[in-house]
Amino acid sequence: MNSKKYDYLIVGQGIAGTSLAWHLIEAGRQVLVVNDSSLPSASLVAAGIFNPLTGRKLVKTWMADTIFPYAKDFYEGLEKKLGEKLVYPLAIYRPYRSEDEQNNYTKYTSESEISQYISSNSTATNEVKGLNNPLGGLEVTGSGWVDLSLLIEKSKELFLENNQYIEINFDFKDLKFNDSCVEWKGNEIGKVILCQGVDARENSLFDWLPFNPVKGQILDVRFDSYFARQIVNQGIFILPMPEGDIYKVGATYSWHDLDWEITEDGKAYLEQRLQPLIEGSYTIHGQRAGIRPSCKDRRPLVGLHPEKPQLGVFNGLGTKGVTLAPYFANEFVEHLEHGKELNPEVNIARYFSLYYR
Repeated sequence: MNSKKYDYLIVGQGIAGTSLAWHLIEAGRQVLVVNDSSLPSASLVAAGIFNPLTGRKLVKTWMADTIFPYAKDFYEGLEKKLGEKLVYPLAIYRPYRSEDEQNNYTKYTSESEISQYISSNSTATNEVKGLNNPLGGLEVTGSGWVDLSLLIEKSKELFLENNQYIEINFDFKDLKFNDSCVEWKGNEIGKVILCQGVDARENSLFDWLPFNPVKGQILDVRFDSYFARQIVNQGIFILPMPEGDIYKVGATYSWHDLDWEITEDGKAYLEQRLQPLIEGSYTIHGQRAGIRPSCKDRRPLVGLHPEKPQLGVFNGLGTKGVTLAPYFANEFVEHLEHGKELNPEVNIARYFSLYYR
């Protein structure tokens, strides 16, 4: 590799690193992305679902009114740049669990601010073939999924073509900090931004951040009788793939046994929740596991190191990274390039006391 000057070195090419790279490139900066694609990646396992209403109580996702439109524009722009279909807007059908839930939801969704995300087509009848759903359900709009694997793969190809990507096993010890820049393998770097997911916990300069990683597993399933073109969500999600006969079913949540291995317990958990939902049989064709880089307060980790302003972090996107990454990548670039204040809920300054204690 010939020595060069770069404004930014981005370490990691999951959805965080990829989103940040695109925003910095759009800002006209010299960017180099370094990544070891032989390592497991949560972004490549994630289903990529975006959902404005979450939980049994249908709570609006944090900052949904702001973040979701931005993410939509970002991904649609990438579709044009990359020449690939990446975004699949799909309604989310939520079957009612009981008559009480049906009555409560009907009243709540008509009176609250979330009504904008509830389809007027929501009915009390089951319109999903093969779904065991006698009480009907409601339909959430403004939802869907993003093909993160394809996005990351095609972004990498373009970064490579433009000499903006290096495949390498990054070692933090190779960084040499001085007052004005960082040296890395003979290159002069303005700022290094770490987008390493759960691997950031192994970095001594950011291991004080309160990461709370969550392991998740999903199944690839082919059904005999079930057919839906929307996402079904009742405790687990059933997500149809574009090819038509394969569905992703997930996900588990575990804060223990944080490895990248699939487990029989994970499979059993998902099947236990799937079987009452669907009619007919099914076949499992695959199982995958990933570790989501979550933070204890469920907010992203964005900002510069308290004592090394040449070093930053963009991490902790958790289970909602598909929508959080584009918006806060833009916010971070505005902070780095123009000094705009970061949202205090994501700024790592909220945890500086952990660093200095």
